Amino acid sequence: MTILLGFLAKLAALSLIAFGGVNALLPTIFDIAVNQEHWIDAQTFSDYFALAQAAPGPNFMIIALLGWHVSGIPGAFLATLAIALPSSVLIFFLQRIILGIKDPIKKQTIQYAAAALAIGLIFSSVWQIALQINHGVATYALTIITIGLTVFTRWHPLYWIAIGAALGAFGLL
Repeated sequence: MTILLGFLAKLAALSLIAFGGVNALLPTIFDIAVNQEHWIDAQTFSDYFALAQAAPGPNFMIIALLGWHVSGIPGAFLATLAIALPSSVLIFFLQRIILGIKDPIKKQTIQYAAAALAIGLIFSSVWQIALQINHGVATYALTIITIGLTVFTRWHPLYWIAIGAALGAFGLL
């Protein structure tokens, strides 16, 4: 029970800085779950992340999976609540303040600053996760090529994921 309470307290605190969503927090969540608490290994974390991204719905499903791993169904429910509730309450009150601002330039400045923060945290998260899961020149090359092709082509990212899975299945990565 103390393990679950500690996990929930950490999630609630992280929720308040989750600009850009849970994906911006992935390196920190990885560090907590894998390196600090040793609940799961890096491969299981990667599997949970892949499952959460492939499933329809919100991108914080990885939190529910970690909560489930730590403490079953109650853990999944409480972990989801811990990551969603504090930030939801914070945003509710911040939105009321922002709507009260009459100067459109100040409103736009706040929106641009929040967007820049979210983008920066997501890029940082992507970089940290790539460093943790890539283990060779071929995997780094595949990551860089996938990012480039996703940005510069109109192919859906799932095609690139399928190609990566096929290369892994054939032992090329």
